[in-house]
Parts: sequence; C-alpha cells; structure tokens
Amino acid sequence: MRKIGIFGGSFNPIHCGHIALAKEILRQTELEEIWLMVSPQNPLKQESSDLLDDDLRFELAQKALVDIEGIEACDYEFHLPKPSYTWNTLRHLREDYPDCAFTLLIGGDNWERFDRWYHWKDILRNHDVIVYPRDGQAGTIEADLLPVSSTEIRERVRRGESIEGLVPDIIIDEVKRLYRSEEHTSE
Repeated sequence: MRKIGIFGGSFNPIHCGHIALAKEILRQTELEEIWLMVSPQNPLKQESSDLLDDDLRFELAQKALVDIEGIEACDYEFHLPKPSYTWNTLRHLREDYPDCAFTLLIGGDNWERFDRWYHWKDILRNHDVIVYPRDGQAGTIEADLLPVSSTEIRERVRRGESIEGLVPDIIIDEVKRLYRSEEHTSE
C-alpha cells in the first residue's frame, strides 16, 4: 500500500512554509507522498472575502510544486459536496484509491479542537494522524515552521511590499497580480 499524507488547507496562496513543512514531514515519516489538498471551504472557518477562486489557488499550488518530488497539489475536494468535511474526503479517498493508506496531517492548533471535527472518532479509528506544531501548540513530529502566513503574503502584496522568499520564485509574479486585484473574490 502506498502511504500518502493528506495536508489540507486553503493555500490562499501556497507559500514556502507549506512546502518546507511537507518536505520535513516526508523526511521524518514513512509517507511516500504528500497531497496538498486545496480546500474549497473549511467548515470551521467563516468564508473569507479574500479567498481566491478555487481553481486559481489550485493552479498556483501546482506551479509551486512542479519540481518537488513527493509533494503534489490535489483538487479532489472540489468534486465533493460542500462543506468539505475531512471525514467525507477521507472516506471517498479510501473508496477511490483502495491501494493507498491515507494519513491526516494537521496542525497542533487544529488538534486542540479535533473533538469538534465531523466524525472525528471515525477519523481516528480509520486513519493515522500526524500533528505538526502550530501557533505554539505541540505536535507529534518536530518541525521548525517558517514564520510566514498566507494572510501576511496577501497584505504585503496589497501594500506593494516584497514577497520574495515567502512564496516560490516561480509564482511570485502571479501571486502579485492575482492578489493585488480586487476582482478575485469568489461569490
């Protein structure tokens, strides 16, 4: 069985911190691949007014990961009913990819409130969970997180500041163009 980690998020936009964390998790675990699951909607977050269109966020993630072995962008949740509950995603993945074992990757902040997740007990019964440190919360793996956030990147773009070193060079110009525009919100 192929061992695949599922790292979900809005990736609004994907940044170097996401990629460095995924690489570190691959290095420390027996996972063979990590799929960055670009989520259309997080049931625990209110819909953001500055959330870039789903397909554009996915395309940015694909471009950012083009030369990175073992990590790929995934739009699987785009084709599932909304809201995109993790349990539903994992259940469908098991059906569609019976030759794979899926491990959920989540931050320590989400682990702290995991008991609020839809079917959280079923997730734990059927899948391994790897917790990475986040927002001062501990994890089951050790990882130094890069001090970067998608929110900070969007704000820097709006202010006309550099985002060099925060997002992969291959997508810098596109991130600037997409997030500078006020026309990018999904209705």
